[in-house]
Amino acid sequence: MKRIVLVGGGTGGHFYPLIAVAEHLRAHTEISSQMDLYYLGPNPYNKTDLDTHGIKYVWCPAGKRRKYFSPLNVIDFFKNIIGIFVAVWKLYVIYPDLVFSKGGYTSVPVVLAAWFLRIPIVIHESDSRPGSANKLAAKFARYIAISFDEVAEFFPAPKTALTGIPIRTELTVPVTNPAETLGLPTDKPIIFVTGGSLGAERINFLILQTLDELLPHFTIIHQTGPAEQEKVKTMAVSLIKDEALLANYFIKGSLTAAEMNCAQLAAELIISRAGAGSIFEIAYKKKPSLLIPIPEDISHDQRSNAYAYARTGAAVVLEEGNLTDGLLTTEILNILNNREKYETMSRAATEFTTGDAAEKILALMVEIADEHI
Repeated sequence: MKRIVLVGGGTGGHFYPLIAVAEHLRAHTEISSQMDLYYLGPNPYNKTDLDTHGIKYVWCPAGKRRKYFSPLNVIDFFKNIIGIFVAVWKLYVIYPDLVFSKGGYTSVPVVLAAWFLRIPIVIHESDSRPGSANKLAAKFARYIAISFDEVAEFFPAPKTALTGIPIRTELTVPVTNPAETLGLPTDKPIIFVTGGSLGAERINFLILQTLDELLPHFTIIHQTGPAEQEKVKTMAVSLIKDEALLANYFIKGSLTAAEMNCAQLAAELIISRAGAGSIFEIAYKKKPSLLIPIPEDISHDQRSNAYAYARTGAAVVLEEGNLTDGLLTTEILNILNNREKYETMSRAATEFTTGDAAEKILALMVEIADEHI
């Protein structure tokens, strides 16, 4: 029986690609029956998903490294030291044939422990610029899988391969009538707006300002984030001049994976943050997009991801600091009212990803695990 340890977390962007790889492994019955999966780390991002896919959770502490002064940095430094010792012990007991790391602060103790025990390591970098955890892990990794061409320069070429990002099965399922599944009318083109699972207050505000101009021509499904849902509903009622237009505006606090899949499939245009996972989901659906990255002083990853993707021609980037409702409306209409531009962007999205990242990474993991004695 072969054993693989999965590690990485802190955010869904680190965690869910691990689940996607596990899903593909479980789909191969002949491989799955000979493979045990473990997840090492502090509290997992979603314990239910681990249980659903038969991944055994093993606790291991880890500390976050902040880029600003904080007394918590001292505490978390010692968490990492303790985490390394705990990880060495846990890995020694499990003795896996491979550690697959998605990066993030939770991965550091486990990767260092795996290197100490001479356990093969494969890492995956989602962003167009590597995080500090993966920069460190790359020194010890057997192979490095990347999602954007631009990030290759940060890693040794002989052991680096472009794979894309593994996408969960629920987000790749074909749906015959996605708009009807969500209860949306189909008489107008649909725009899907999302600020991520928690929403984005600035994006919510800007969309509200565009409703009078857009709703006569489009249906909008707007994921506001749970905390903003009621506030956005109240503001929409007070801001829209023609109350009848509210029939074209659908507000969702949050979406399940199945609902997210339907919203992406139903949309003609997607307005989104620029997390790497979101970009690859949008590209997989072949949809043109407007990307509004989190400002760089908060997260450098999203801005670099957005521009890396936009260079393919599949998206337009709008910087939050310079964005007005007028500019947002103009860019939406520029895409949806120009069929040639729309189709060019859709083709570029199609060419960006083949959607087989999970299979590529799984094949590599199985090959290395089989070599390990």
